[in-house]
Formats: sequence, structure tokens, C-alpha cells
Amino acid sequence: MDGKLYDSELKVMDVLWREGDCTARHIADVLEREVGWNVNTTYTLIKRCIAKGAIQRREPKFVCHALVEKAAVQQAETDALIGKLFDGSAETLFAALLGRKKYTPEEIGRLRRLVDEMERGGQS
Repeated sequence: MDGKLYDSELKVMDVLWREGDCTARHIADVLEREVGWNVNTTYTLIKRCIAKGAIQRREPKFVCHALVEKAAVQQAETDALIGKLFDGSAETLFAALLGRKKYTPEEIGRLRRLVDEMERGGQS
């Protein structure tokens, strides 16, 4: 994929990630309901995503297919956030997230299990 996906483009991608391959018209209908965009706005954003290599257009009927997985975009965005706002430190981001609110014992347990799974899996 060439370049970053911006918030508006991510809305288009989110429809594809949720619903799978679908027509540009369907994406426009969904985003008209969810965001209030008109058809022209959505088609422009789909074309930008195509130009960036995030979407493949298939005929007939302008069927859109996501070429990039949501997890890959999430990882890239997380890496960019850590680099930009947390001096490259995931630990600092994690500490900031933990300090944002009071967590229930159940939420804390789930977080502990996530960290335990990472340790067992050798992930860093």
C-alpha cells in the first residue's frame, strides 16, 4: 500500500472489513446512513483508496475488495502513534492507557491475561 489512510478513507475501509467485498454503491449507501456522506464523496474516497493500493476495483458493478487487512493498518497506526507521541516507547503508551480510568477487577484480569499470553508466546 502506498501511503497512510486518513480517517475518511478508514471509514470506507471499515465497511469493507465488516462486510467483505461489496459494490461501491453499497459502501456509499452504508456511509450515507452512518456518516451522512453523499455518493460523490464516497466514490472520491474509494478512488483514493484504489490509488493507494488499499482497494481493488473489480467489474462488473464496481465491486470493491480490500487489499490491506485491518490488523495491518491497526499495527501501522499504533506504531506511528507510539513513535509520534510516546518517544517510541510502547511501555509509556501502556502506562498512559492504564492511568486514564479506573478499571474493574474483571478488566484488570483480562489485561493481566493478555500480558501473560504475550510472555508465554515470546512476543515483545
